[in-house]
Amino acid sequence: MPAAVRDLLHRYFNALNDRDVRACLALVSDDLILEPNQGFAEHGRAAFADYLERHMQCYRETLEQLVILTDPQGAHAACEYHVAGEYLATDDGLPEACGQRYALRVGAFFEIREGLISRISLHFNLPDWLAQVDD
Repeated sequence: MPAAVRDLLHRYFNALNDRDVRACLALVSDDLILEPNQGFAEHGRAAFADYLERHMQCYRETLEQLVILTDPQGAHAACEYHVAGEYLATDDGLPEACGQRYALRVGAFFEIREGLISRISLHFNLPDWLAQVDD
């Protein structure tokens, strides 16, 4: 089971790197919960699709150096990774975008149900990101 979860998460991160919203959506459950470390939780595949479209409009990111950990039952996983990004378009409530580059370490926690991602909880250092893009 852990190998299947690692494969699922590798496919998810590859789809994010390819900016392939359809491939990402195929890997999540209809009732997905997305919990960003700042802001409110998003519920459902449609809300996640909106989030991905918004995110890809505002940011171009490469996710690298994945370290994936899974529980023996395959119901939970965690991943630490490095983000190399470019801030393309101003996101709501954030500084003005003008192509600023940034680099962050991110932690993500996942719940897996019936071979699909059912919860994603994202954690990163927002003050560090703000310092990098607030020129």
